[in-house]
Amino acid sequence: MSVSGLKAELKFLESIFDPNHERFRIIDWKPDELSCQFNVTGEKLLIIHCNITESYPSTPPIWFVESDDPSLTEVLERLEDVRKGSTLLLQQLKRLICDLCRLYNLPQHPDVEMLDQPLPAGPITHDRKHVTTDEVTSEEEEEEEMAEDIEDLDHYEMKEEEPVDGKKSEDDGIEKENLAILEKIRKNQRQDHLNGAVSGSVQASDRLMKELREIYRSQSYKTGIYSVELVNDSLYEWHVKLRTVDPDSPLHSDLQVLKEKEGVDYILLNFSYKDNFPFDPPFVRVVSPVLSGGSVHGFGWSSAYSIESVIMQINATLVKGKARVQFGANKNQYNLARAQQSYKSLVQIHEKNGWYTPPKEDG
Repeated sequence: MSVSGLKAELKFLESIFDPNHERFRIIDWKPDELSCQFNVTGEKLLIIHCNITESYPSTPPIWFVESDDPSLTEVLERLEDVRKGSTLLLQQLKRLICDLCRLYNLPQHPDVEMLDQPLPAGPITHDRKHVTTDEVTSEEEEEEEMAEDIEDLDHYEMKEEEPVDGKKSEDDGIEKENLAILEKIRKNQRQDHLNGAVSGSVQASDRLMKELREIYRSQSYKTGIYSVELVNDSLYEWHVKLRTVDPDSPLHSDLQVLKEKEGVDYILLNFSYKDNFPFDPPFVRVVSPVLSGGSVHGFGWSSAYSIESVIMQINATLVKGKARVQFGANKNQYNLARAQQSYKSLVQIHEKNGWYTPPKEDG
């Protein structure tokens, strides 16, 4: 689909579900990203995000929600059943809104039926429910579409767009040094594309850029609970340092001793991602120090989960599992082959029985 065709879908959505809609609101959109709100009650709002890859609609949008509720995860997973159609985004949104209304025992909103209508042939006003078309000559249409496609070449090159109509830039809240890292990644990917040496997939790269941007913006990252470094500038391999754990835990005391002995006061994790991320989970292993107790492989997985939530869950689980630093242990204990075998066994179990997500009270 051309960029102008995708933008027509997004503009049509915004004309129906504007920021003041009583049930569902399009808060912000770009050709590669959509942010929405679902109004459950006057005080409870669900924040929902959607990543759109360059190969849309051949590759379906990727949805995730800012919530740990497993019922919401199931709602998003069911969107994968809607995979065909030139207006795939509209049809998935219709399914999403209907399923959320059922989940929260709300009446179906009549505006949802507008998503079955053909896209308007001309410009779309932002007066909801009143979509107008103007007569445009074929020559004018062609020039407009060409201008839009040129304007959005930046999306193909993975550059960020300038804020439009007072909307916040997706780089707001990110420190300059981290913006420089994001820009370096984009330049490297552009150069790889020109050299014919593209690694990974558009789907995974788009999502990982989104994850990294959200991490750079998060308070947990900014306050030093953890840090993230790309290994050899690769978007597909990260070193994550857990720098702060529960101060009342034995693990915290162990890390203080470790700092005195070795000058290191963090747990180093390695995250690596496959081309099929986020549908395949990240591969996570402890690099150092040697720990006993706790686990980094005991989690369910959903494509709706964020990497920050995984990092924070590992942090909490190590404490809850009473993990301790094994001083004087063989530092080669955590070799890559053993970690990969553990991960492979876990994946085989989950593929057979499903990616089980434990209740919150079970950690």
